[in-house]
Amino acid sequence: MTAPVHDGLDLIFAALADPTRRRVLSMLLEDDMAVSDVAQPFAMSLAAISKHLAVLAAAGLIRQERRGRITWCKLDPQGMRTASVWMQGFGQFDPVDLDAFERFLETELKEWTPE
Repeated sequence: MTAPVHDGLDLIFAALADPTRRRVLSMLLEDDMAVSDVAQPFAMSLAAISKHLAVLAAAGLIRQERRGRITWCKLDPQGMRTASVWMQGFGQFDPVDLDAFERFLETELKEWTPE
């Protein structure tokens, strides 16, 4: 039995609710990154960043891949597409334009400062 679509949406929107995770997604729009590189700009432990990455992966927004001794993170646009399709069902939202989403994240992150 497969999980209802709304369960996946709950994970996606919960993942997007956190500013740290939104910043990580913005960083991954540029290119794949090693976990240690993702953690670098944040004033938190590698374990804390790993928890954020686990939430993003569970929501289907990123994929993690082990290459040798390094774990790489890659944006998975399918998760965002799932949320976009759901929102389009209400007829009030345009499809998610990833370029516009990146600009939105950049604007939001300019105001964001680590705690």
